[in-house]
Amino acid sequence: MSDVQTEIRRIQTSMVEWQKADGSWRFCLETSPMTDSHMIILLRTLSIDDEGLIEKLVSHIVSKQQDDGSWKLYPDEPQGNLSATIDSYYALLFSGRYTKNEPRMALARSFIRERGGLTQANLLTKITTALTGQYQWPAHFIVPVELALLPPSLPVSFYDFVGYARVHLAPMMICADRKYVKKLPDTPDLSDLYAVHPIAPGIYPHGILERFAKDGQVLLSSIHDYVQRLPFLPGKLHEVGLRRLEQFMLSRIEPDGTLYNYSTSTTLMIYALLARGYSSRDPVIQKAVAGLKASVCSQAAGVHLQLATSAVWDTALSSHSLQRSGLSFSHPAISQANRYLLSKQQTTYGDWKIRNPGVKPGGWGFSDHNTMNPDIDDTTAALRALHNQAKTDQLAAAAWNRGLVWLLSMQNDDGGWPAFEKNTDSALVRNLPIEGADTVSTDPSTADGYRIPTSLAIPPSFLLTGML
Repeated sequence: MSDVQTEIRRIQTSMVEWQKADGSWRFCLETSPMTDSHMIILLRTLSIDDEGLIEKLVSHIVSKQQDDGSWKLYPDEPQGNLSATIDSYYALLFSGRYTKNEPRMALARSFIRERGGLTQANLLTKITTALTGQYQWPAHFIVPVELALLPPSLPVSFYDFVGYARVHLAPMMICADRKYVKKLPDTPDLSDLYAVHPIAPGIYPHGILERFAKDGQVLLSSIHDYVQRLPFLPGKLHEVGLRRLEQFMLSRIEPDGTLYNYSTSTTLMIYALLARGYSSRDPVIQKAVAGLKASVCSQAAGVHLQLATSAVWDTALSSHSLQRSGLSFSHPAISQANRYLLSKQQTTYGDWKIRNPGVKPGGWGFSDHNTMNPDIDDTTAALRALHNQAKTDQLAAAAWNRGLVWLLSMQNDDGGWPAFEKNTDSALVRNLPIEGADTVSTDPSTADGYRIPTSLAIPPSFLLTGML
């Protein structure tokens, strides 16, 4: 037992040393090299010659290449991932550090072609290559821009997609509608990544769209029926839909310039604003790029662009763990951490209020830049960290109660909890022929939610008596 206690004290000491001056802990959220690849492609497309950053991103990408020339989405993925390999291959060429003739590039190219080539890539890879002139935009995108005009009260609306999906879908819809392409003279040519013959010059099969032509008529007819009743001339409706999507993005930009602090949605937003006529020097785009750069973290090899920064999550888990290991809530490290968490409780009404009106804000988000997108996991983590202090400190108690009321109000009608938004689980959206529609486009109850009362030591009577 003494050895266990010694090890606990050692870890406690290390954790306290890692704490930042503002009381937070900030660890690197490492995901696939996809974000690094897209950052290089974006910087080159915008003619931003930040060679120091590009060199470090290249180093990280190269360090992740497998012996067969592929890249993986996550370390224990059974085999190399086609889309991750295409993204990495494209970024290394675009960086100017590698040419097609080098052995590692030849291996990657062979891997890509053996697995069907660019036409078999995922949606995000196809959109990235379409934006830069390497893949043909389809004649029609799966989700028409007029969807943005439908109010949430209708059986079908843009808000049937969960917030995470909406902030990615909105810029995709704009770019696909405009068939936006920004191709530079030195943009790499990816024509050798096609493993099938085109059905027309430069046009390859769009299997998902072909299926949607048969299966998506319910969605399309619902949109058509509603928009025809709007007080606009038919020719104006399309532009109104585009403006609605543009305003949707702009109104959800966080203080650091990013869209909900996701690097993927922020990158897509930049392309969408370009498609809407913004200059690459526009302050909104410049601040978005700065926000992306600020999300880069150091790695053993080079740097990595995080999908999102995780300071609130890191701090809540660290504070709670240290308290469970024996540190008092009055310990300076815990006091600092909890002070930081209290400052990050959200006071802004976000999209969560659409299906949960009448409740005041009180949740926490994943990043310290999140001001309007709280989630269930981070809120429960923050509440656990603040629980001991809330027993004796009035300020902490008031924040804890606000957070708990918000959290309990987010319970779905089926008894579980979502991740972000209440009762957002449309069967129509789940069954759309869009990649990931069944996993990331809606927000069903999950097993995590059923553990919320236990994890926070909430008396069952609280839940049953409706103390909201």
